[in-house]
Amino acid sequence: MQVTRLRVGDLRKLASIEIMPGPGINLLVGDNGAGKTSVLEALHLMAYGRSFRGRVRDGLVRTGAGALEIYIEWTEGGGERARRAGLRHPGSKWEGRLDGEAVSQLGDLCAALAVVTFEPGSHALVGGSAEPRRRFMDWGLFHVEPVFLPAWRRYARALRQRNALLKRDAAADELEIWDRELVAAGEPITALRQAYIESLEPVVAATAATIAPGLGAATMQFLPGWRQEAMPLGDALLLARERDRFLGHTSVGPHRCDWRIAFSAVGDGEALSRGQAKLAALACLLGQAGDLATRVGEWPVVALDDLASELDAGHRRRLLGFLGATPAQVFVTGTDTPETIPDIPGRQGAVLFHVEQGRVTAA
Repeated sequence: MQVTRLRVGDLRKLASIEIMPGPGINLLVGDNGAGKTSVLEALHLMAYGRSFRGRVRDGLVRTGAGALEIYIEWTEGGGERARRAGLRHPGSKWEGRLDGEAVSQLGDLCAALAVVTFEPGSHALVGGSAEPRRRFMDWGLFHVEPVFLPAWRRYARALRQRNALLKRDAAADELEIWDRELVAAGEPITALRQAYIESLEPVVAATAATIAPGLGAATMQFLPGWRQEAMPLGDALLLARERDRFLGHTSVGPHRCDWRIAFSAVGDGEALSRGQAKLAALACLLGQAGDLATRVGEWPVVALDDLASELDAGHRRRLLGFLGATPAQVFVTGTDTPETIPDIPGRQGAVLFHVEQGRVTAA
């Protein structure tokens, strides 16, 4: 996938910009606070329906503006197929269009354009709570397994109903109805997630060996959200029912699943440093991008925010060398000009954009 046109209006400091990115590395250079990250945020919003910088209402729409608007054109299939999409948010709900047609669900829009984003908070993927790791799994499955999204929606609906019943201390027969729904949707979801992590492990390990060899060999472990080795999901829900009544929510199941990554150069029980966590997260994200390319034949767009401050020069060289060997379109933000970033391979062919006070101009 390669973005050929990006137009953004009233997103944070960006009143109105339009850029025509190149197919390889695209550098967005400017001072801190100039709006560079907001350009990547626009790509992320189109691909995920949410910002990587917090909640939508926290300053996402430019002060005084009625709505933010994003319009993207891109190509697929080696440039043979042209796509276009638009997203508008007036403050109450998202409105989207894909290839000239209105979309009824934001997920339909997000399924069209795949973007992998590495930003200063990405280390939470391996060092934070389980929620971003579940989103990581589900994003990958969302793009490669058509049966995943209907099952996930079915499970989410059943979970909401069961939790509501638990809060009002409903009778056992009412709970059993939704227990069966949770099992019917949750067991396929778990099987898909487990298979996904198992297939992703060698790809992530190979990526980590290339961009962060100092971490050692990588292994990944899937955690289903209940003691799956001891009992099926239905039995686990029944066993936890009284505790769940006390808590007022469902304490076991696929909504509690997780995964872990470990490296041979990091001792058992030893936490990754912040720098190691960034490299581990980057290996996971780029491994996922490579896996997607293998499965669907298209590399996602890769967005790297504030790369120079997140990685040292040696790791930047390895990372950009790795990306340079792929057909991926890459967006990189930074405060330095190309003359002070000598570790971008083939940077004579890179496209440079200057970002200043919410304006973006091609160099």
